[in-house]
Amino acid sequence: MTPAELSRAVTEVLEGRYGGAAALATVIERSGSAPQILGAKLLLRDDGEIFGTVGGGAIEARVIEACREVLASQSATRVRANLVRDLGMCCGGTMEVFVEPLLAPCRLVVIGGGHVAQALAPMAAQLDFAVEVLDDREDLLAHPAFAGVRTRAYDADELADALPRLGARDYLVIVTRDHRRDEEALAHLIESPHAYLGMIGSKRKVIAILRRVLRRYDERDRPRPDLSRLRAPVGLALGGRSPAEIAVSICAELIAARRGGHGASMSIVEAFLAAPAGPSATPIPDDATG
Repeated sequence: MTPAELSRAVTEVLEGRYGGAAALATVIERSGSAPQILGAKLLLRDDGEIFGTVGGGAIEARVIEACREVLASQSATRVRANLVRDLGMCCGGTMEVFVEPLLAPCRLVVIGGGHVAQALAPMAAQLDFAVEVLDDREDLLAHPAFAGVRTRAYDADELADALPRLGARDYLVIVTRDHRRDEEALAHLIESPHAYLGMIGSKRKVIAILRRVLRRYDERDRPRPDLSRLRAPVGLALGGRSPAEIAVSICAELIAARRGGHGASMSIVEAFLAAPAGPSATPIPDDATG
C-alpha cells in the first residue's frame, strides 16, 4: 500500500466518509535493525481492515492488538518492545509505537432549512459538529448561513435515500416548515440508530404527533419504538423565543447529550448560603465544568 492510499483511508475516517472509527499506530522511536522507519503508520478500522504497516511479524501483531484495545477504550497508548528479548524477532533493535483513536466529528443533521436551521447550523458548526442541512427548497439551501456546512436537497419523505447509514455519532434535529413533514421525519427516524433525535414544536403538537405515530405501531401490532433518546420539544427550557435563542437552547441540549451533562445551573451560591458557617461546614465539591 502506498502512503497516498494510507492517507486517503485516514482522511475518510476523519471526514466521516468511512462512517466508523479507527486506530492509528505510528512508529515514534526505533533503534538498531528495527524493521520500520520513524513515522511509519498502520491504520486499523473497526471493520477489521488494515492499511499500512509498522514492520510485520510479532511487533505488528502486538501493535494490531493494541489498536483493538484502543478502539474499545478510545484512549491512546504506547507499545514498547525489544524485538529480540520481548518478541523473539531476529532483526533486533527496539521500537516504540504510539496508538491513538481516530474519530470523525459527531454529525448533526438538521432536517429543514428555515429560520431556526439558519441560526442553528453555524452555531453547531462552531461546537465541532459536522453539520448537514436537508431541505427540498434549494433557494433556502443557498442562504449565507449555510455557507460553511453541507447542504442537500431532500424532503422529509426522502430521508431513506438521504440518510441510508446512521449510527451512534449522529445527532438529528427536525425543524421542517410544517407539522406533516415533522411527523413524517420523526416516523422515519425514530427507529434508526442515532445518539440524539430532537423535534421542534409546542407540547400540544408533540403530544398529537406522538399519539399518531404510536397508534400506527399499535394498529399493526408492532412493539413501540424506544423513545429514550427523543427530545421533543427540542432544546433546554431557557425561555427563548427568537430563532437565535431557540438555536442556543438546542445547542445547549446537544452539548449535554454529547458530554453527559444534565443542563442544570452550575451555581453553588444557594448551597453556599444554606450551608452552616465556620470551619466545620461541609465543603462544597469543586466539580463545576462548562
